[in-house]
Amino acid sequence: MHSHHSDGTDAPADVVAAAHRHGVRTLALTDHDTTTGWDEAASAAAALGMALLPGIELSARHGWHSVHVLGYLFDPAHDAIRTMTDRIRDARFGRVRTMADRIARDYDVTWEDIVAQTTDGATVGRPHIADALVARGIVADRGQAFARILHPGSPYYIEHYAPEPVDAVGAIVAAGGVPVIAHPAARDGLLPARVVDDLLDAGLAGFELGHRENLPGPTERLRRLCVRRDLIITGSSDYHGTGKHNLPGENTTAPEMVARIVERATGSAPLPPG
Repeated sequence: MHSHHSDGTDAPADVVAAAHRHGVRTLALTDHDTTTGWDEAASAAAALGMALLPGIELSARHGWHSVHVLGYLFDPAHDAIRTMTDRIRDARFGRVRTMADRIARDYDVTWEDIVAQTTDGATVGRPHIADALVARGIVADRGQAFARILHPGSPYYIEHYAPEPVDAVGAIVAAGGVPVIAHPAARDGLLPARVVDDLLDAGLAGFELGHRENLPGPTERLRRLCVRRDLIITGSSDYHGTGKHNLPGENTTAPEMVARIVERATGSAPLPPG
């Protein structure tokens, strides 16, 4: 689940409350490239008698494949994670600022409008531009913004730095965390087998097979791999508040798989513990 510390629309406490309303009692907050929402989410979870697995979603890339690497229960102060997330966030900031300048030439939206859509410590990205465009009445919603102005084929679009997924996996493992590839069977297609082998050699723990964007055929191929290699299988709502239609708990992770994540992790523990 994602909060407004990255590309969600809700505060961490409100994300936890939304999960609780939908019957979820154990959740993971996995904001993109930042851990700044952990403390607030932990306090909210404790107040509601819920368990929280603190996490992150690192934005990686291999060739034309955008690869999102989830990391659970790592040490957020570890140098490997801090160095990587600092570089990713710095690159995102520069990229968004340049895109904003380009868009402002043709649309009545300013950098200040975009900043107004972020919170302190948030990882700024295209969703914040989209929210600014919505607030200015230029588009109806985020979906329209991403389909037009923010689309990779748009003249305003700029690529940004992203680490290789094997490096993202390595950083999570070095910090004592448990790395899982998010929505691995979505429209981008499966990673080449040799890359998957490299990820497993680097310490990849599993794949998020329960996700609304995963396609049936590729998902089943990965499921067979997970069974053959005894990998962790997770599910996710990928909740973003009003930023996506996804609902809390629409896909879940089996308790035994959660237990495997907790047992494997050495960087941090579920909050509250137990």
